[in-house]
Amino acid sequence: QVQLAVSGGGSVQTGGSLTLACVVSGSAYNINIMGWFRQAPGKEREFVAGISWGGGGTSYADSVKGRFTIAGDNAKNVGYLRMNSLKPEDTALYYCAIKRPTRATVWGIAPPTRPDDYAYWGQGTQVTVSS
Repeated sequence: QVQLAVSGGGSVQTGGSLTLACVVSGSAYNINIMGWFRQAPGKEREFVAGISWGGGGTSYADSVKGRFTIAGDNAKNVGYLRMNSLKPEDTALYYCAIKRPTRATVWGIAPPTRPDDYAYWGQGTQVTVSS
């Protein structure tokens, strides 16, 4: 059973930094794509960042470009989201998710931005940024 464990949330002031971690367990196949999403109260879940280890690169929401960095090691089944220069509007519940793992590496596919494109989700971790 594939499970994702998310950690690293917390409360910071404007301009602060946090790093979220996502550890995947229970997968017998390759993890090709990981995404990070967030959901603020009363709003829909939105894409934040994604990484494709099969040469599809990384992608970011416009609102976080230049401030957030996604990284990870799919051989170790772990991903990270480094968040710098945090703003109050970054306050939300943050989730990591992966597309369905595959037996062979999937090459050249950019990380999708729709939540429905991801098969497995971790629990949310709260990030609160105060002004």
